Amino acid sequence: MTEPIIDAQLVDRAIDLVKKLRSDAPKRFVPPSEGTRSASESILPFAMVRGTRGYIEKVTNQINGCYERGWFDSCAVMMRRLLETLIIECFEKHGIDATIKDANDDLLFLRDLITKMLQGTAWNLGRNVKAALPRLKDIGDKSAHSRRYNAHREDIDKLSTDFRDVCQELLAIAGLK
Repeated sequence: MTEPIIDAQLVDRAIDLVKKLRSDAPKRFVPPSEGTRSASESILPFAMVRGTRGYIEKVTNQINGCYERGWFDSCAVMMRRLLETLIIECFEKHGIDATIKDANDDLLFLRDLITKMLQGTAWNLGRNVKAALPRLKDIGDKSAHSRRYNAHREDIDKLSTDFRDVCQELLAIAGLK
């Protein structure tokens, strides 16, 4: 049996390639700092938020991206975050944001923001939106705070139409669309 002949140049090239892959791999496989675009608009059409505020657009992208990747707890938490943001935008647009702050000038918790939104006289919320707000808060709360709860696609699916309706109405009240 004869020994295989090893080409020293080939070995050196292979070692160089491994070193290059080691240094490049982390850079190539990590998403960019700004994140990536979701491939779908399964929960909220991007057209609804385009041109509003950058942070609203980014959260909408994350909602859709979490859903398409099957990260349903993350999706529910981001839905909750957008809901809270849009409620605050409504109060700020109407110059009554002092009514949603406590004695330390901190914003109220979402539970209290929803109560104030429902009681608001500067707008007339639709019946469906009034009913949907607590349901949307609930899934976001469970996904964020309950150790044993895990959201499933069906949980998000059954609220997606309500979420879209609420967002559209709040965007209009906030003067963003």
